[in-house]
Amino acid sequence: MAEVFDCSDGFQLLSGVRTARRAIGRGELAVIPTDTVYGVAADAFAPEAVQRLLDAKGRGRQSPPPVLIPNTGTLAALAAEVPAPLTLLAETFWPGALTIIVRANPSLSWDLGETGGTVALRIPNHPLALELLEETGPLAVSSANRTGEPAGRTAEAAREMLGDAVAVYLEAGEAEGDGLASTIVDATGLAEEGGELRVLREGGVSREAIAELLPGVSFGD
Repeated sequence: MAEVFDCSDGFQLLSGVRTARRAIGRGELAVIPTDTVYGVAADAFAPEAVQRLLDAKGRGRQSPPPVLIPNTGTLAALAAEVPAPLTLLAETFWPGALTIIVRANPSLSWDLGETGGTVALRIPNHPLALELLEETGPLAVSSANRTGEPAGRTAEAAREMLGDAVAVYLEAGEAEGDGLASTIVDATGLAEEGGELRVLREGGVSREAIAELLPGVSFGD
């Protein structure tokens, strides 16, 4: 039976974060608030937990989940290379609604699905999510909904779709992101001298803001 915690209550907040951390450590799933929509989270380094996340959403391995990280230092550990434009992107827009696809460090022992050697990374701008990430490390997190359904903007809305496939729900009120998902960019073509960046999905960070930040970078379709 899934446990639900009202994080507007201080006691439930502490208990909920602790319970979510333990559930994730056991390879189970937790629904957590982020700055965009609610997400369903799993230990990024536990393949069985990532598969449980995909199964809960009704997705296949060809749709690997993004990974939320607690700080920009983790970017250097997870990415194969961190050229200067990538560092500038991360330092400017994180924490925030920008998901950056990079080449994954080949030494990492994880299985997120059919990633083609890449990983999509983001630091969420939400205190509860960041607190949990500081305790758990990188989490595979996808929007808290069944595939084809609207993304959950409350934990209760997520629970109606995901039910007992998730062990813990952290309810922190309606998501503040106006329903906007994060912008997704493919940064695998960036280099020290500029390179190419592809905007795959526009969301909380505009293409114009990214282009203004990186005038020496070309934008592919």
